[in-house]
Amino acid sequence: MKKSILLIVIFFAFNSLNAQFLKFGIKAGANFANLTGTDADGFDGLTSFHFGGVIEIKALQNLSIQPEILYSSQGAKSDAFDDIKFDYVTVPVLAKFYLITDKLSLDVGPQFAFLVNDNVSNTFETKSFDFAACGGLGVNFSKNIFAQARYVVGLTDTTKDAEVKNSVIQLSLGYRF
Repeated sequence: MKKSILLIVIFFAFNSLNAQFLKFGIKAGANFANLTGTDADGFDGLTSFHFGGVIEIKALQNLSIQPEILYSSQGAKSDAFDDIKFDYVTVPVLAKFYLITDKLSLDVGPQFAFLVNDNVSNTFETKSFDFAACGGLGVNFSKNIFAQARYVVGLTDTTKDAEVKNSVIQLSLGYRF
């Protein structure tokens, strides 16, 4: 009986602790993507989407770490051939510096992207991994609802045949549980 009571107390204490330091959520939004680089002439922006999950881990009063896992459709429009589309599972790992405590944050960090689908592999030899840098702002409208605006600049080429990198502006809405 004493062990049961002790386990219940530990369970509720751990859940209370998690509520303060861990926040889980989902988000979705629009991608405004393009390809940049030496061989990127003739490309125009492509509007697409992203969605996935986020975890915010509070490290200090005004600093959190936010890893995410997102499905992100990117690419560019082209006059020369069909639109270029790359679908990635992306893993951004962002440091969130709160400029206004728990309201407005500056978000920066790396992004690791794994190609899951493309429509140009029969024309170009695409790379299965993309590394990028991210930067943007986050706004918490309430305890649960948030929005983010982010710029993702590719640091590696998307194909082995051309010097082109991903460039994406992401606008997101999300919900934390």
